[in-house]
Amino acid sequence: MHEIQAKAILSPRNGINVYRGCTHGCIYCDSRSTCYQMDHPFEDVAVKVNAPELLEDALRRKRRRCMIGTGSMCDPYLPLEGETRLTRRCLEVIERHGFGVSVLTKSDLLLRDLDVLCRIQERAKVVVCTTFTTYDEDLCRILEPNVCTTRRRFEMLRACRKAGLHTGVWLCPILPFLNDTEENLRGLLGYCFDAGAEAIVNFGMGVTLRDGDRQYFYRALDRHFPGLRERYIRQFGDRYECRSPNAPRLTRIFREECQAHGVICEPEQALAWLAEFQDPQAGEQLQLF
Repeated sequence: MHEIQAKAILSPRNGINVYRGCTHGCIYCDSRSTCYQMDHPFEDVAVKVNAPELLEDALRRKRRRCMIGTGSMCDPYLPLEGETRLTRRCLEVIERHGFGVSVLTKSDLLLRDLDVLCRIQERAKVVVCTTFTTYDEDLCRILEPNVCTTRRRFEMLRACRKAGLHTGVWLCPILPFLNDTEENLRGLLGYCFDAGAEAIVNFGMGVTLRDGDRQYFYRALDRHFPGLRERYIRQFGDRYECRSPNAPRLTRIFREECQAHGVICEPEQALAWLAEFQDPQAGEQLQLF
């Protein structure tokens, strides 16, 4: 890791990233793509040490409260957050100003901050989301080697729901020839429903691969699944979207099960729900976009 002084922290869409880079080691990570123009090794995480102060200034100047999102590019609960506590300090800023927050993380370190998240929920809206990729714990340790497994993430979501927070899931990626099975999908959906997820974000049963991300992914396939790189190349070539051959059937199951359980599953509706600010005291609902 290395420390930097950021110039700004809040994006035009009200998102923040306290860190840049990641140590989770997920073999499919799109954030590795060269299009993001990262000027340092991906695992050498840039720590924006002035993030809380920048966020304080940005929220003080905003005219209307809204949802603040974090985790879209870099996980806010990397292991180093245990020492830096920058994400927690940013949550405390959000609490002070009465904004809502949507957090996406693969780490159960989030439970450390359950107290401040619950205080935010008293005045606004908190959504805790995690990523579910595979129901198979052994496969999870290969695909996402340096972070808690799917089972533990499910337990984290369930604890958040029990504490009165909203929960959601990003169901992705569905990797062709690896986890694109009905058994895997139904196992993950069971976790979603048992954890009380109100929305599941899925942009299709497949994975996206770009320059930088693709090369890292293929090297991982060579290490763990010999011969699978060649199958990807034959099936997809250099395509950005690598859609599972099982996508039509999996998509049908996904939608039918979500509708049966009253869970939002259309991407646009799920994202709108994540972005919707609510004031429990005033009954106020505002849109982020």
